[in-house]
Amino acid sequence: MTTKRLRILVLVCSTRPNALGPAVGQWLTDTLAPGAELLGADLVPLTIGDLGLPFLDEEEHPSSGVRQHEHTRRWSRIVDEADGFVFVTPEYNYGMPATLKNALDYLSPEWAWKPAGFVSYGHTSAGTRAVQHAKQVVTTLRLVPLGATVALRIADVTQGSHVAPEARQAEAAEGMLAELVRLARALTPMRERERAAPVAGPLPGSYARRLGPDDAAEVTVLQRCCWMEEAIVNDTLAIPALHESPADIRAWLADWHTTGLWRDGRLLGMVRTRRTGTDLHVGRLAVAPDLRGQGVGRWLLRLAESAGEGCGRIVLSTGAASHRNIALYQRQGYALLPGAQEAGAVDLAKAVAVAV
Repeated sequence: MTTKRLRILVLVCSTRPNALGPAVGQWLTDTLAPGAELLGADLVPLTIGDLGLPFLDEEEHPSSGVRQHEHTRRWSRIVDEADGFVFVTPEYNYGMPATLKNALDYLSPEWAWKPAGFVSYGHTSAGTRAVQHAKQVVTTLRLVPLGATVALRIADVTQGSHVAPEARQAEAAEGMLAELVRLARALTPMRERERAAPVAGPLPGSYARRLGPDDAAEVTVLQRCCWMEEAIVNDTLAIPALHESPADIRAWLADWHTTGLWRDGRLLGMVRTRRTGTDLHVGRLAVAPDLRGQGVGRWLLRLAESAGEGCGRIVLSTGAASHRNIALYQRQGYALLPGAQEAGAVDLAKAVAVAV
């Protein structure tokens, strides 16, 4: 699971002139800002009125992903980039405002597997009936509503046009944000599976995607697990993968094309490639120790080799005493090269087959 900062959209849903919503939204973002920073989340305040959304005017069904109008495409980008939502909503006639229903109806896949929190305000019910109404809709869109909510009774929290909720309501908002962040991170694997071009992996439920700098923490853990055995076999701790910091790994993740194999938020294996002249260099082939012997390493190696089109040969290296690795590579057509890349390491290479 990536450790990147989360993007939480705080959406004020009322568009009525002189509505209380913007003041509630401002109170909420001011209250949550310190906690959001500690939780690794960025709050993005927005009002529905700023979106310029007319009543749904797209010809194609929202699930098709076809967006003809610029206002729809802009809204789609905003929602797609978000990892979770807090809807600040009034209650109109026992339900949510039509503006929120309309904004939800515009899109479909962009909402999926993201948590949704609610801050409601109203008179007798403090807006809670609007939240119950909205939850029926958001679950249909595969949004995941939180159990924690914040309900503000207008008479109790306003002083003229000023909004001043009590400390207990601020605490409730902070609790809601903490739950939202936990759920957003837990749902990350579900969201990744919905995104374009994940490659099905060799194990049930696994998939491969390119790794980026935000994945440095998971790569750090995998390297420590995998290369300790190499250190024991080769009787040396002078292995770069054991000493790289997350900052070091972020740097080379930006430079190498690295693919990770994931399942349920866990990084199971990885491999990286980079072209130098006519050579394709393959490195950091790693498989979690408990998954060895299931063909994962061979699958990752074949995936890496698929980037070798147009190259003359594929080159990789391993520890001189890593006989199991050497045997694996030789079975895949690699041959030992004379000399060593560095002390205690051997290089192997194989020619790239030319398509006829």
